[in-house]
Amino acid sequence: MTAPPLLQVEGLSVEFRGRAGGTVRAVSDLDLEVREGETLGLVGESGCGKSTLGRALLRAVDPAAGRIHYLGRDITRLTPGRMRSLRGDLQMIFQDPFGSLNPRRRVADIVAEPLLRARGASRAEAARRVADLLDRVGLGREAGARMPHEFSGGQRQRIGIARALAPSPRFVVADEPVSALDVSIQAQVVNLMAELIRDEGLTLLFISHDLGVVRHIADRVAVMYLGQIIEVVAREDFFAAPAHPYSAALLSAVPTLRRTRERIVLTGEPPDPADPPTGCRFHTRCRHATDRCRAEEPVLREVSAGRSVRCHFPLPGPV
Repeated sequence: MTAPPLLQVEGLSVEFRGRAGGTVRAVSDLDLEVREGETLGLVGESGCGKSTLGRALLRAVDPAAGRIHYLGRDITRLTPGRMRSLRGDLQMIFQDPFGSLNPRRRVADIVAEPLLRARGASRAEAARRVADLLDRVGLGREAGARMPHEFSGGQRQRIGIARALAPSPRFVVADEPVSALDVSIQAQVVNLMAELIRDEGLTLLFISHDLGVVRHIADRVAVMYLGQIIEVVAREDFFAAPAHPYSAALLSAVPTLRRTRERIVLTGEPPDPADPPTGCRFHTRCRHATDRCRAEEPVLREVSAGRSVRCHFPLPGPV
């Protein structure tokens, strides 16, 4: 019997006020499952709604519609007070290692804060956990006495990782955690995260535009386009044979991942989220689009074992 997902999202929508006063639906009627113990890679172009989705799952932004079930419990409209009891379970690693740390606090205090606030740990318990985590992320426990400005970008991101892990969460959202770092240290941080995820038994949503990094760390891949999930599949199957035309275009843009695939050049710019196209949202850039694609919106459906695609005409095999 298959265990229920750790996190289940049904019909989730998140809206913001646009610059012209209209409504922008950054996440639109989205369904998604995150299985306990897995790393789910979330990929897509900048502005497609990846970060907004990650924050919505942690209730850092409120959804306009839909439901978020955590361990079977609907947390969508819990009050801030009731959400506080779950904060230790739900943590985030931020993209910006410079802006995400309080410059006026010692590293030990930064890392200890979620443990003290969310778990009610004693100062002695927090000090032991912080020292252990600083050792495990490769900074050494003596780093706790220093200030954030004394560290490099890669070291600050290690502090951010330690802070997220401090309360022993079950689910972590990592929002582009290495994109602001030098290429030379990205692999070190990704390898560290993979090791800690395994050791801590975490469930991770890993948001990234870097398919090479996602290939290294993810168990499954979810592709997002204009506020919607358009493909979800196991990592090996995604990189071997993407089924959505947009997924195929993403892969073909990376020479080291393209192999025998032709380069697929998308025409035009992504549509305005405030005024998405009718039918399939990708049809304005898809070379396979038909009249049906322009008129009828596809649903996310299972097309083979373990693969769901939002497309009327999914690709049949390697491209």
